[in-house]
Amino acid sequence: MSSDSKSGIPSNEELIEELTKNLESSAIKTDFPSDDVVSHHSESDSEFDTNVNEENEIRDEDYIDDTLLKERDDKLPEEKKRELLQEALSLKNEGNIKFKNQEHEEASKIYTDALRTCPLIFPNYRAIFFANRAAAKSNINIESAIQDCTRAIELDPDYLKAYIRRSKLFERNDKLDEALDDLKKVLEIDRNYAEVAYNARVLQEKINERNEKLKTEMMAKLKDLGNMVLKPFGLSTQNFQLNQDPNTGGYSVNFKQ
Repeated sequence: MSSDSKSGIPSNEELIEELTKNLESSAIKTDFPSDDVVSHHSESDSEFDTNVNEENEIRDEDYIDDTLLKERDDKLPEEKKRELLQEALSLKNEGNIKFKNQEHEEASKIYTDALRTCPLIFPNYRAIFFANRAAAKSNINIESAIQDCTRAIELDPDYLKAYIRRSKLFERNDKLDEALDDLKKVLEIDRNYAEVAYNARVLQEKINERNEKLKTEMMAKLKDLGNMVLKPFGLSTQNFQLNQDPNTGGYSVNFKQ
């Protein structure tokens, strides 16, 4: 680096040139080549590549990209799709074993592999995989488990187990109204489901108790507010009697000295 002959201090232009001269060679390369969703094997190979997108796994190990799956499926013959379904079902069985052994995280990962393997043309099977993954996640991440139940229901709107499982998860998450809605949906599909009918009655009682508690707390706060407003006038809420009409459920207010 050259410098000013008088001061020995490099000029601004010289500093900039020195700092940037190797910039181009040290820059990070971002234009990576893209791979096809399905790699084309030679005739001697017996398996297609079912790894849809490794970057998705890095970003979110549970992420299922339906768009990429569709791109893959469009390139596959029907016979291969059915082979992939069988592979997915085998993975599901492996996941079930892990789940029974309380290895929930491992089970969840295997169910994810099943979802990435199973073609989109088998929505009912995919619904089962999502519901199974929800069960595995239920003690790991309730919100994520609820999302998986929702995906299962979207794929199979009559999937009773997914509604029941989501209802239990909603209840654990203190979302009692949503939990009851799922049980009501089950009874719409199967009105003779006695266990669900019983659980719905129990849940309705819990909701009623919660609502009564909330109403009592609200009335207490309103009473405190009323006393504060009425105090300058020498009055309190004791001067007002609240009566409920048993027929309509409405309220009337009577003033008393």
